[in-house]
This record gives sequence, C-alpha cells and structure tokens, in this order.
Amino acid sequence: MKRYFGIYAALWRNALVRELQFKVNFLLWIVVELAWFALQLAFMAVIYAHTDRIASWTKWEVVLLVGANHFMQQVFTAVFLNNCMQLSERVRAGTLDFLLLLPVNTRFLVSLRHVDFGAFVNAASAVAVMAYALKQLQLVPSLLQLLGFTLLCAAGVMVHYAIMFMLACASFWIVRAQGLVWGYYNLFQIARLPDDAFRGGFRLAFTFVIPVLLVSNVPARLLAEKLASPWPLLGLLAAAAACFAVSEALWRTAVRRYTSASS
Repeated sequence: MKRYFGIYAALWRNALVRELQFKVNFLLWIVVELAWFALQLAFMAVIYAHTDRIASWTKWEVVLLVGANHFMQQVFTAVFLNNCMQLSERVRAGTLDFLLLLPVNTRFLVSLRHVDFGAFVNAASAVAVMAYALKQLQLVPSLLQLLGFTLLCAAGVMVHYAIMFMLACASFWIVRAQGLVWGYYNLFQIARLPDDAFRGGFRLAFTFVIPVLLVSNVPARLLAEKLASPWPLLGLLAAAAACFAVSEALWRTAVRRYTSASS
C-alpha cells in the first residue's frame, strides 16, 4: 500500500504540472462548472416559486440534495471521469500495451492516472451550498452524521465509477465506447431530483437497476434527517461493493481477450 500511495502521489504531481501549463483553460473550466451549478440552483428556485414542496422535499432540502449530488459528481470528475473516458481510446490505439507492461496493477493506472484539480474547486462550492442549506433548515449535523455522509458519498462515487468503468470496458468488444460512457454521465442530472418525485417503474429503474437516485438521495437524506430506517444506507453500501466486484470481474475478462491494436 505504501508503494501505491507513493505512485499515486507522483501521479498527482504530474497532473498538477500539466494543469499549471494551461492556467487559462484551468480557470475557464472552473467558471463553466460554477455557472452550470448556479443554473441548477436557479432551476430549483423557479420551481419553488410556484410550489412549497416536491413530494416531501422542501426548498432548502432540495438545495441540499442538489449540493450533495454536485459534490459527488465533481469528486468523481476529479478522480475518475477522464480516466474512464480514455480507456476506449487506449484500446483502439493499442496504447494500453504500455500500461500492461508496467510492474503495477493495470486497473490502478487506468483508473487513476489523470486528476482534474479544477473539479475539486467546484466540489468545494458544493460544500458551501450544502452548509448554507443546512443553516436555512436550522440543522447542525453531528460528527457521526458528517462521517456517515462522507462514507456514503464515497460509496456513491464508487458506484458511479464502477458502472462507468464497466461501460468503458465495452470498448474491448466494440472498440469505441465513449457514447455509452457519456450517456451514463448525463444520467447524473436525474440524481439531483428527489426520489419521492418519481413513481413506478422509473423510480425502481433508477434506484435499483441504475442507482443514480439512490446515490444522491441517501447522503442528502442523512444530513436532512429524512431517513426513516437504516436500509437505504446499507443498500447504498451494498450497491457500491456489488458494482465494484462486477466491474473487476468484467475487467479481468476484458483484459484476457485483449489482443492489442498492433498485434
């Protein structure tokens, strides 16, 4: 583990050097993401100008939900998104060969090689919005709640990563899988909405089949004190473990059939 921490620290240093070479692009991307986050909040403000509640969710509870979803999305973007997007191109061009030859776990390099530091800045803005929403709700989370929220966010990010990694692994069979990966990324927008607003098959599909509603709503419910039982927490943790296990099995199967673009 010490060796891998050292490798990951070196990857972070290299990523920071790359970001500093293109400072204007770095700043512009932060501005674009902040503007998008502001638009999401403005959209909710328009809705709540005409109603007091969406199902059982009040205005500031939904703001808390939007903030939690944006926080997880930005952490996922910072750590995993670019890496998952590049897997398809590595398979197509054969550059995955160079990673397979290195004396380190290949999935570790494929998943964590690049870091987007701008997304961490945007994640901080989501934390500020959540703190303001909690103040408006007159809620002061306990240390246990904050630790639980952090753990659930980590589980949610793991669910997103595992599912997107599985979709990226489709490139071993269909060569180009960017459309599948971006398609799942766009589903993140559903996660900013309260799960109570959906009914029937749609809610079941996006809670258990593609668990984007589960990922965002459970951490927000914990902070907003809207959890009636511990089962949603256990469900999210179980989903994270199951998704990672399936993604690892699919990755091993995919690598075994990899023949390189140049062989």
